[in-house]
Amino acid sequence: MKRIVNISGIMMLLMMMITSCKKDVRALDENLTAVSMLAAPADGANIQLQPTTNASEVFSWQKTVAEDGGLVLYELAFDKENGDFSNPIYKTVSDGGGVDGQITLTHKQLTKIAALGGIESSSTGKLKWTVIASKATNKKTASQSRILILQRPAGFAELPSALYITGSATEGGDDVTKAVNFKMLEPGIFEIYTSLKAGTYYLTDKPAADGKKFYIDGIVIKEGATPVTVSGDTKVYRIKLDFNLATQLEATEIQSMGLYMSAYNTEITELNYMGNGVFQSPVTAVEFYQFSWGRDERYKFAIHTPTAVEYFGSVNANNVSPVGQPASYFYLTLVSDSQWDNTFKFNPSADKHNVKVTVSFSSAGSYTHEVATL
Repeated sequence: MKRIVNISGIMMLLMMMITSCKKDVRALDENLTAVSMLAAPADGANIQLQPTTNASEVFSWQKTVAEDGGLVLYELAFDKENGDFSNPIYKTVSDGGGVDGQITLTHKQLTKIAALGGIESSSTGKLKWTVIASKATNKKTASQSRILILQRPAGFAELPSALYITGSATEGGDDVTKAVNFKMLEPGIFEIYTSLKAGTYYLTDKPAADGKKFYIDGIVIKEGATPVTVSGDTKVYRIKLDFNLATQLEATEIQSMGLYMSAYNTEITELNYMGNGVFQSPVTAVEFYQFSWGRDERYKFAIHTPTAVEYFGSVNANNVSPVGQPASYFYLTLVSDSQWDNTFKFNPSADKHNVKVTVSFSSAGSYTHEVATL
């Protein structure tokens, strides 16, 4: 009997707990009012895009309210001039995770949006923008929209993060997985020291068949798989491309490279091109020049092009001995033709010995060189 009473007590306690845990369940109020006023930019605003700068534009509007006073989220939407925002070309949430009544877009972002809207580089076109307010699953497009006139400069809206050259004319041949890598100097600007022979080539953003392809038409960079034809003998080139401007900045033939000793005011040997941006000297005898104050060991490099002689040396105008110096001591930069300035110094052990000098203009790391005493 006592056991039955205890069980009954437990059952009553459980029912009381279940009853006390019940909460009032109310339907979610998703009602809200559409945004009624856009603030900036003005209707018909004409923006000359400068994607390579820090320029930006603020889009703002008058916030709306939900009927229950709850949180409203906002999306800025873009569409083509004749679009109705049923399938916007681009959407993004406002600042503050979507709760603010504004958003700042950079000109780089606007250039990408212009491209999505069919506005080509070096041309002007119109898009429209509006704001979509939402609460839970309920979304309402603003009662007005505005036209935006965008002037795109030359260049690509989406800059490649890497660049390769491939094809029968290149050092890697037709196998795209062996494509030769450019060095990125800064976003959108690439440079390569490489040889080209008779054949064809194209550019790609990755060494794979599905990479985005580019080609050079005159000095203009264009997207597409059209091959560029090379004829004649194999030659070494420095090629520099700017995707910000869609322009080939340079395609300079490297006729030769010499090791220049300052005290003799001459090149004591010529470096041979080995491939992959690397030049190397034959075994070369080095003897420092005897001045009254001591022996001089200064040197730098001379690159001969069809129109000029360019010198590559040290960032330091007056250098120290390389003994005990970090790897950065040997980094190369374009310098003046001064006989003495921005030179390196041979290791003292090189005096009256043979050396082999290797210069690397490869895409991996800084342009640099090394001197091996034999």
